[in-house]
Amino acid sequence: MDDHDTDASPERARAFYGRRKGKRLRPGQEERLADLLPRLRLPEAGPLDPAALFPRPVAETWLEIGFGGGEHLAAQARLNPGTGIIGCEPFVNGVVKLLRTVDEEELDTVRFWDRDAMELLPRLPDASIGRVFLLYPDPWPKRRQRKRRFVSEESLTEIARVLKPGGEFRFASDIDDYVGWTLVRAAACTALRWTATRSADWTTPWPEWPGTRYEAKTTAEGRRPTYLTFVRV
Repeated sequence: MDDHDTDASPERARAFYGRRKGKRLRPGQEERLADLLPRLRLPEAGPLDPAALFPRPVAETWLEIGFGGGEHLAAQARLNPGTGIIGCEPFVNGVVKLLRTVDEEELDTVRFWDRDAMELLPRLPDASIGRVFLLYPDPWPKRRQRKRRFVSEESLTEIARVLKPGGEFRFASDIDDYVGWTLVRAAACTALRWTATRSADWTTPWPEWPGTRYEAKTTAEGRRPTYLTFVRV
């Protein structure tokens, strides 16, 4: 397909897009990447049993796709010590930021997947995840780039499959077009139901929402975040 793709075009098999590495890492970051990450990284192949990934029993497992610098994931780990959290983030500089927090605060219920989440989701069992977060994903705003967006028919089908009945998929964005894009595709996924009944449901952050540095920046620039919650039915 060329640059004249439209929203009506069939969704295609998804390739990974985005940066893998930014500015040069400091020695301490390189050390954590070499020594700590292999101990906390998920196995690279084969089916996964989420409950067996952590060093102690957890009540349930959550998944954050694209955790950025890890502020939200770390906050959830602190607030929910009985929950195991898998963080997906291919961007190395984001991984090392969260590794430092996990190391210094001894957050033993965090595990890493430093590759594309679409390589991980098919390996998770049906109804094995209690909550999935996708917060401020890259909007790929140009029309020809929209096929790169993480939200697609394929990804939502996989998210719905791994969620437990009643489990939540939480999506946040400051880009209205991406919000609309997500609502349209979620509406076509019969296993997910948007929970909103009034405008405050999508303009108000979730309870115990810690915010992120990106959100603070975008709010200061005048863009208003939208918070969508879908439940597995």
